[in-house]
Amino acid sequence: MSVKKYAPFLLIDAILVIIFCAIGRRTHEEANALAGLAKTSWPFLTGLVIGWAATFALYRDKFNAVLLLPTGIVVWLGAVVIGMILRVLSGQGTQFSFIVVATLVLGAFLLGWRALAPLVSKIRTKS
Repeated sequence: MSVKKYAPFLLIDAILVIIFCAIGRRTHEEANALAGLAKTSWPFLTGLVIGWAATFALYRDKFNAVLLLPTGIVVWLGAVVIGMILRVLSGQGTQFSFIVVATLVLGAFLLGWRALAPLVSKIRTKS
């Protein structure tokens, strides 16, 4: 995998995961901004990277970071499922309502930009 080719897309995903975690921490008025954000983010970021690696391994010849299916789905599920497992293993909360919110918001973030990418590409092509 060419890191330079896919790094911007992985960075977009990572920034969106961090934004999700920052919003959650801000909503709950949690202290220790940077340390707390790192503690909240690492399980989801780890899941995100595993999702990327799994997608690349499964679709090596056809890998496309911008595709909604399979890349977006696998990356999203990796971030959520592995993120929740790591949260449990590290003693962080995983109440049902949090799982639902995390699944929906990360889905909107990680799938949303991929759903919009073809439209942006068409607009650029017409210009």
